[in-house]
Parts: sequence; C-alpha cells; structure tokens
Amino acid sequence: MAFDPIRSLSAARHEFGEHGGVNMSIEASTTYTVMDAEVMPEIFQGRIGPAAQHESSGGCYLYARHFNPTVYVLGRYISAIEGTEAGYACASGMSAISASIMQLCQPGDEVVSSNTIYGGSFALLKEYLPAHAGVTTRFVDITDLDAVERAITDRTRVLYTETMSNPTLTVSDIPALAKIAHERGVRLVVDNTFTPLIVSPATHGADIVVHSVTKFISGASDIIAGAICSTTEFLNELMDLHTGSLMLLGPTMDPRTAFELSLRLPHLPLRMKEHSRRAHEFARRLHDLGLTVHYPGLHEHPSHQTLTRIMNEGFGYGGMIALDTGSRQTAFELMEYLQNEEQFGFMAVSLGYFDTLMSCPSASTSSELSDEDLRAAGISPGLVRLSIGYTGDLEDRWAQLERGLRRVGLLRG
Repeated sequence: MAFDPIRSLSAARHEFGEHGGVNMSIEASTTYTVMDAEVMPEIFQGRIGPAAQHESSGGCYLYARHFNPTVYVLGRYISAIEGTEAGYACASGMSAISASIMQLCQPGDEVVSSNTIYGGSFALLKEYLPAHAGVTTRFVDITDLDAVERAITDRTRVLYTETMSNPTLTVSDIPALAKIAHERGVRLVVDNTFTPLIVSPATHGADIVVHSVTKFISGASDIIAGAICSTTEFLNELMDLHTGSLMLLGPTMDPRTAFELSLRLPHLPLRMKEHSRRAHEFARRLHDLGLTVHYPGLHEHPSHQTLTRIMNEGFGYGGMIALDTGSRQTAFELMEYLQNEEQFGFMAVSLGYFDTLMSCPSASTSSELSDEDLRAAGISPGLVRLSIGYTGDLEDRWAQLERGLRRVGLLRG
C-alpha cells in the first residue's frame, strides 16, 4: 500500500497534552530534574534518554540543547509526514544540512552533490567544508545517473541532492540514486524543502531527509527552523554528548517555536494543494503563451515523468515556478512592476509564504555560484523564481501577471 503522509501525521498527533489538552504542552525548562542521583551518570553515558521515556522505560531529559520534550514531539510529527523512524527539529534548514553532513563525514572524505542546489548549501559544500573540515565535494548533473556513479569514489560518504532543485525545479530520481548510493556504501541525503507531502524521499530509499521548515511547512515567513528525519540510530548519533553535531554545535530550536509549528502541520495538506493548484494553472497558461517556464507538472518538463512516478497522490506538483525572462534587467523590471504597481506579490527571497514571493536567483539565492557554476546548473541571468501564493482570486492574480508580462515586452498585443 502506498505511503499516506496525512494518515501517518494524524496517528502521530492523536495524543493528549500533559494536562489532557488537545495540543501538546510547551516545556520551557532548560534543565530537568532527576529523582535518583544514579540516573545522572546513566544519562551522560547515553544509556537512557528521551526515547526511553517516550517508551515508558524510565528514561528522562537532561538539558534543552540535548533534547527538549516539545521540540522532540515536533520532530516525531515531521518524521511521521516523511515516513521515517525518527526526526528532530533544529534552528534552521542550514543547521539541518550541515549537521547531517558533518556527522557523516570525517576529514578527507568526499560528498557527491547535485550541481543545482540552494546557494547556501552550495557554499557550504564548495567553500566552507573544504576549508574548515577537510571535506570536499564533487558536483554533478544529478539527472545523469552514469555521471553520479562515476563521481563516487572510495572516499565518498554522502550523495546529496534536493528532491526538486532550487531554482530550476529539476526532480531527482530518488529510487535510482538510492540504489547507486547503497551499492557503493554511501548515504543518500535529500533536501525535501520544496516538496513536503508531495514526495516522501525515505519511502524511496533516502537515508536522511532534511527540511528548511522555514518554508512551506511553516507557511508564514515568520519562523526560521529546520528538521532532520532518519533512523533513531542516526538521530541518537547527532545528539551524542561527545560526538553529536546537533548536540555540540548547538543549533537548538526554542520550544515555543516548536509549539507554534506543531499547530501548522494539520493544515499543511490544504496549503500544499492550493499552492500546487495555482502554480500548475499559472505554469500551463504561461506555457500556452509561448514563454519559457519551468514547472514539473507540465508534460513538456524533463522531470514530469520522474515526479509523477515518485509523488504521493493528491498534493499536486508543487508551488514553485521558474520563468526565464531573457535577461536580468527584464527580470528586475517585471518583479518591480508586479510588486509596486500590481501588488501581485513581493520581491523577497524564501518561499512557501501565503503571498507570492519573487526573486531572481542569479542575483540572490544562487549568487554564491560563479558564472561558470550558474551555467552548469542551468540558472540563466533572467530566471525569475516564483513561489506562488494562495491569497486573492486566481483570475485577478493572473490578470496582474499578464499585465506585467505585457509591460516588459514578454507578451505582445
């Protein structure tokens, strides 16, 4: 039977708060008591902990940078959506990515990564990790499976990709990548930020799934947060008191933030469906007008069949569109007109907001890439990334967009 993320989340949330409330309680303590002095060394030696407590086996919490009950529960909710054994929420998407990779790699190890990923992730892999951790990365076209396989060496520990690439919207063939990785003893780490609910990478073989919860999962552009979903064993490694990347580097989520996010998960399916519905309709109309639009819901998109094969039913093809305007100047003029004259959306980085957000990746979220890297990734100077919101009437929003296209000369007549 196909994985059902809504059913999985509903089962995880069907529990009572500390005092019988329908929502979980906020545990704001930074430190926790033990009833018996002998318990303290047991916790520090890793023999008991929050997982044991959840299973009513006598474990307990230690310190909020290690585990916090409210944050721990949010991690379980997100892992239920992803279909993984465990999950933990942290301070940002970048902390989720960096902690995962640093936990898996030692100095001298290698990562093989898609060459089309978020600019911050690209900078982490290309610049930061080689300089500060001695971990190097080979970047490849993730859709070229032969190239991926050739790039893996005896020193490769991680194969890294995004389910749907930022910003070109290329979709990774996760089952095929998992097969390659596992045959070579490599862990597959997948950033699923663009496609929560739409794709469940772990059900297709991904070992670790990371999220910038800031985006679609939060949905309001008011919270910075991340999440890591994987096995209980890997999460325990991340929280190990002596060698855990999350424990020792300290990207801790505040419990009040975790509580707020927990209340947004039940309506995430409704939001994703509407983001997808509107983006699909806009992409279809843009394509019919003869414009260069990237959207994997279109049959003409190179990744359409891949996404159709691995997606969960009922959530659409995602809320992101990439429109190539031909030049950076045209991209700027279009975004300025749509924001300042039409109130169509906002020129801002990030995505997953209830209003439409617009950016020119070559000048913003992918600016960490050199001109050569941008060309290799397929990111043109005039590419506009649109995170399609769901406010306002769809036809009114389309009319605004169409007027903008005519204003900058992309449509005639």
